Order: sequence, then structure tokens, then C-alpha cells
Amino acid sequence: MGMVGKLRERYVQLGVQLSRLLEPLALFFLRFMVAKVFLDSGLSKWDGFLQFNVEKYDLFKYEFFCPDPVRPGALQLCNPETLEYVEGSFVVKMIELLAVFAGIAEVVLPILLIIGLLSRFAALGLIGMTMFIQLAVFPTWDHWINPASWWAVSLLIIVARGPGILSIDRLLGLDAKPVSL
Repeated sequence: MGMVGKLRERYVQLGVQLSRLLEPLALFFLRFMVAKVFLDSGLSKWDGFLQFNVEKYDLFKYEFFCPDPVRPGALQLCNPETLEYVEGSFVVKMIELLAVFAGIAEVVLPILLIIGLLSRFAALGLIGMTMFIQLAVFPTWDHWINPASWWAVSLLIIVARGPGILSIDRLLGLDAKPVSL
């Protein structure tokens, strides 16, 4: 074997060792990093255990689904001329239910991701939330490039690679060691 072949072999071996040492930490920090974004948002929606912060209804109603000025392409659920809702309407009840559901999902799914339990399910749920936010609430390239694309890519890595060895999934045998290609 020539010098180039030996250098190539050493380089490949170094890559294997670095992967073995760093991948568990990288996957853990990736899970933690993306989970923290959603968890912080979710915790802000609660005043205490099972006590939803009703002021967040206005966030969903007026910032997300009836912004002034109107965001082109965004899902607008209020009257576009008056930027008001009919109080007690089905739309208002649906938005309030969506706010509570988002508050629950943004707490439960990140906690699952951080501890590494049902990690792929949690990541898929957060991808769904990311896509909804991107397509219905902030449908601009600026929001997609930063931050939504970072959330989506981080979560896709977790779905593709799994949570890694530093997870309850691996401990319980719910996630096998990833296949090397």
C-alpha cells in the first residue's frame, strides 16, 4: 500500500473514531437544542400546572391568524376588512382550542425529545408544528431560512438517525443502533 493509501486509511479510521465518540453527544445536544425552542414557547402559554394563560388566546387570534398588517399568504381567520372576530363563533373556539393544543404539544413533545423517549414520534410532531407555523402563520422565505429551516433540519436528523445512545429509547430497545451505509 502506498503513502496515499495509508493516509486515506488513517483518515477513514480517524473519521470512524470521531463518529463513535462525538455522535452520541451531537445527537443529544441536537435534541436538547431544538427541544428548548419549543419548550420555552410552550411554557410561556401556561400560568401553572393545567392553568392555560388566557392572554395567549389573543396571541393566536391577532398575531397569528389576524395580524395587522396582514401577512400575504398567511391563514387569516378574522374578517379581512375589520380585522375582528365574531365573539363566541366556531372560529374563535377553534383558535382557542388550537392554542391549548399547541401549549400541550410544545411542552410534552420537547420533554420526550430531551429525555429521548419516543424521540422519532416527538420529532415528527414538532416537524408538523414547524410546517404549520411556516405555511399558515409566517409564509415567508425569511422565516423559513431562519429559524424554521434549522428546526426542520435538526428534527429530520433525529427522525433519520434516531436519538442516539444517550436516550431512553436506546435503553428500552425502542431504537436500534443506526445502520451504517
